[in-house]
Amino acid sequence: MIAEYDDYPVATTDHCLHCFDTVANHFSLLAAAPLPSFATHAACPLFVTWKSRANGAPSLRGCIGCLKPLPITSLRDYALTSALRDQRFDPIEPRELPQLSCTVSLLTHFERARDAHDWEVGSHGVLIDFDDPSGVARSGVYLPEVMVEQGWSRQQTIDSLIRKAGFKHTITDQLRHSLRLTRFRSTTATASYEQWAQARSGATL
Repeated sequence: MIAEYDDYPVATTDHCLHCFDTVANHFSLLAAAPLPSFATHAACPLFVTWKSRANGAPSLRGCIGCLKPLPITSLRDYALTSALRDQRFDPIEPRELPQLSCTVSLLTHFERARDAHDWEVGSHGVLIDFDDPSGVARSGVYLPEVMVEQGWSRQQTIDSLIRKAGFKHTITDQLRHSLRLTRFRSTTATASYEQWAQARSGATL
């Protein structure tokens, strides 16, 4: 079930298992995906992330979400979208499932920051939007765990986000000061293929 914190939903492994169910059903590895085992009335922004340990250390295989509040049942759509339609990667194939883990992030507590440094590494995710010197509107977002995993400082994060937003020219202090930054928090849960297989009575490929 969804636990509640300040009226916000909290991610649990049940959400991740539901994502595995959805992808396995898409690949016809399950006759039918089980009904969600969590409360379905909640709505919030969410992301689904797939990682593979095929080459040892976990590596990203897909991550897509939405910053607008969505019904929690939208996890089904984003499980498939992140697995099959993240344009940075080839679509996940059925043979890869035993190497995968799934992380669900439910985003909460969105606040407009005073400036580009008004947030804390390890506590906040960040969303920036800005108009570059040529007038092009750009934006980029990192979930809270990204900065921790990469070992980035606040400025390294901001500069990386500016690049992620597609800006390829020199990053100046003037540009950094022009950013509009929204900080947010998230709750996350992760489940491995092995956890999913055990939860589904030993389902295997």
